[in-house]
Amino acid sequence: MEMQSHGGIRSGSPPAVPREGAQRSTEALSVVDLHKSFGTLEVLKGVSLDAHEGDVIAIIGASGSGKSTLLRCINMLEVPDAGEVRVGGELIRMRTGRNGRTMPEDQSQVDRIRSRLGMVFQSFNLWSHLTILENVIEAPVHVQKRPRPECVAEANAILDKVGIADKRDHYPAHLSGGQQQRAAIARALAMKPQVMLFDEPTSALDPELVGEVLRVIRQLAEEGRTMLIVTHEIGFAREVSNRAIYLHQGRIEEEGPPAQVFGNPRSERCRQFIQSHI
Repeated sequence: MEMQSHGGIRSGSPPAVPREGAQRSTEALSVVDLHKSFGTLEVLKGVSLDAHEGDVIAIIGASGSGKSTLLRCINMLEVPDAGEVRVGGELIRMRTGRNGRTMPEDQSQVDRIRSRLGMVFQSFNLWSHLTILENVIEAPVHVQKRPRPECVAEANAILDKVGIADKRDHYPAHLSGGQQQRAAIARALAMKPQVMLFDEPTSALDPELVGEVLRVIRQLAEEGRTMLIVTHEIGFAREVSNRAIYLHQGRIEEEGPPAQVFGNPRSERCRQFIQSHI
């Protein structure tokens, strides 16, 4: 049984506008009427969004608004209660379990689709017992079953791209927070994901280390990578995105081009939130 949506109605916001010079391309990600509760607390109350290839969508909102839960539901780290998620046009099939809760119909499909979603967490989540190079090649070698020499060559190139090639043989504990987060980005890129999901990638960093991570994300945006970025870095979000979303209490309250959302939001709550974070 496919996960049923509550009416399938989207938020009514205008479609994403491609970055200047970009061509409108195929849909990389589609979320329709996503709902998620934890006990009696309803965290997502019908969120819908689309991301086409090359879109960079900044997701902002107060703590508890549902931003991280949205990303975790997209890659099924949290199972939505209702709604639909499609990656590259493929619907993640859901069914109702014996306990009445929604669950994936086919875990192997979830694992395969999850490999197309590069997730970067707040807290890096690197394997502490592996070197940085081993962290980056672990999933391509063991999940994607690709030849180790090929994965090592690609990992070295990616580590050079993110500026930590000289740390390839170090363990995570020997790196700064900014270097660890860049290693986490490299690990996600090594899977050649269709969509990158960033969950507050700089929130755990000392202020002086934030810039080095934002530079890497900016570079990825310039390369045309499809990304959803949950962030409290308002200036960066306005600069790097081609679309912005403001979540409030589990609903999209404001959505549109960055100039509108950050410069002239219709929502007074969104306006106050932005002013308080500038």
